[in-house]
Amino acid sequence: MKQQPDEPIAHTSHAEIPLDKLGEIQPGLARLMAEISDRYWIVYYAAKAANWKLAALQSSELEKALRIGSITRPKYTNDIEAFIKGPLASINKAILEKNWASFATSYDSGIESANAYHKDWNHEEIIWQLPDTAPPHLKLDVSNS
Repeated sequence: MKQQPDEPIAHTSHAEIPLDKLGEIQPGLARLMAEISDRYWIVYYAAKAANWKLAALQSSELEKALRIGSITRPKYTNDIEAFIKGPLASINKAILEKNWASFATSYDSGIESANAYHKDWNHEEIIWQLPDTAPPHLKLDVSNS
């Protein structure tokens, strides 16, 4: 593809990349959902272990990934914002208050909402569920550290 003279270019140490090409490689929700799913999983087990700092961090990063999806796939913006302002806001409040009971209720609501969004967007084959075990790659209980 021949570059147009006025086309914006990003310069890296490896290449000069036209802005349109950078746009084409931005992740959609399918790619982001792997990260979002993992972070949602970690949030639960971090909160369960009373590692509220890690739960807050993972929730914040999860929200950032959702917002990227809202930018790259604007047709999902309303549902993403509803999730952020609804279940995720309730989860964050429970994390801030260090309230496990409230957290668990809000978390379950988040799962129900996510699965409803999947159905609404014709992906009823996607049914998210909390794994039975904590992520093995993280030490979640830091009370004795």
